[in-house]
Amino acid sequence: MHPHVTWRTAGLLTLPPLLWAGNAVVGSIVVATIPPLLLNALRWTLAFLFLLPLGWRAFARPRDILDRWRYLAAIGLLGIGCYNAFQYLALTTSSPLNVTLIAASSSLWMLVVGMVGFHAMPNWRQGAGAVLSIAGVLFVLSRGSADTLTGLRFVAGDVYMVLATLAWAIYSWTLARPPASMRGEARPPWNWAQFLIVQLAFGAAWGGLGAAAEHAVHPAQIAWTPGVAAALLYVALGPALVAYWAWGAGVARVGPTIAALFSNLTPLFTALLSLAALREAPEWYHGVAFVLIAAGIAISSRR
Repeated sequence: MHPHVTWRTAGLLTLPPLLWAGNAVVGSIVVATIPPLLLNALRWTLAFLFLLPLGWRAFARPRDILDRWRYLAAIGLLGIGCYNAFQYLALTTSSPLNVTLIAASSSLWMLVVGMVGFHAMPNWRQGAGAVLSIAGVLFVLSRGSADTLTGLRFVAGDVYMVLATLAWAIYSWTLARPPASMRGEARPPWNWAQFLIVQLAFGAAWGGLGAAAEHAVHPAQIAWTPGVAAALLYVALGPALVAYWAWGAGVARVGPTIAALFSNLTPLFTALLSLAALREAPEWYHGVAFVLIAAGIAISSRR
């Protein structure tokens, strides 16, 4: 294990993939009832309200937010507005397992964004782990067939998920390498809840703009049922608040490149949840893809 990846840190970084797998499975069910961009906006608005009792003090000093609004608006757009909106859009044409396996390419995007935007050169283990992860993604996209791979055509859901993963990589690096106003003594004395609720405020605003544009183009009525309401509560609490807290804590401990490798566990959890909830059994190539992704984690996070 990586010298900085303790068992506690590993637990922190394993919890978000489990919750995000649930988000993919639940989201694939709910997008048939709630339009994807509206689902994203409702999710983060609810998450904001749930977190408000813990994080409201962040708004007691508005100058702290106003002086840093560009950075906060950017991470709110990337990590909350874009990533989740693209994922829900992807789930309208792709299966939860395919979506999460494509998201496993985050390890490659983390390396690329780190090199290009932050001059962070990966070591050979991180590079090898990224190659194995990408091999796993290509394996599932090709369904284990070389002929399919050479003639591969991305559907809309695949493209949306690639965009989501790129946005997530930039978001994670921006968290790990914040501007001077968010480092050391210059950083406002926000705890995790206060920092997250500020992100949620901007993210929910971006999400609301997206939902308004979606409604203008494709107006839709929601058929509310207890099941839909319960699903909305889940995606607002588990994959949103709990997962984002754990992910932020994990990234702060080991950096985004190592953390991204743990996010590759999401396809395994998705396969298990899809089998239980949707009766969608994984194919043999899903298993091979996961072995490649898991090998990438093992190589990259060893001492």
